[in-house]
Amino acid sequence: MALKDYNEKRKFNETSEPKGKTKKSKDQLIFVIQRHAASHLHYDFRLEMEGVLKSWAVPKGPSLDPKDKRLAMMVEDHPYDYKDFEGNIPEGNYGAGQVEVWDSGTYEPLEKDSKLSDEKELLKELHAGSLKFILHGKKLKGEFALVKMKNTEGNSWLLIKHKDDFAEAGYNAEDNTSPKSLVTKFLEEKKSLKNNKKKS
Repeated sequence: MALKDYNEKRKFNETSEPKGKTKKSKDQLIFVIQRHAASHLHYDFRLEMEGVLKSWAVPKGPSLDPKDKRLAMMVEDHPYDYKDFEGNIPEGNYGAGQVEVWDSGTYEPLEKDSKLSDEKELLKELHAGSLKFILHGKKLKGEFALVKMKNTEGNSWLLIKHKDDFAEAGYNAEDNTSPKSLVTKFLEEKKSLKNNKKKS
């Protein structure tokens, strides 16, 4: 996908989102999860590969419960600098709404191949439609898999937590969100605006 799709969808004279440029981490590969209140609240799951962030929109958010198979829709690649993006995307722009970083850290492939670098192993698995990796985040830790769904639209994947010491039954990403969250505040304001319109 490269960053062509990303750049074409954005009006950089209106949004403070970073322009699409490739960049790489010096040492370990990074991941970031952004909580995004757009037309619907969802979580954006991003993994660094090839100088960009490979990205999936996860409607229900990630889970630490291995029983949960979370739908993850692959979207356009995002630039590396998007890892730090927080703030408001103005109305009339793609993905309009409020964005905040929900979790971030480094990640590595679950299976190491002595002949391949971590990144090349992950790219091989991405192209094969079955990614297995270990997250070292503040909230999400341990083994996960992203598996491409067969016989569906080409961009439908499942995000699944493996059973390990970090697994947690009944996990809900929304319960693990800061009480000072600007995304939550944005959603509450939107709701009260809607209710006031109904009354008037």
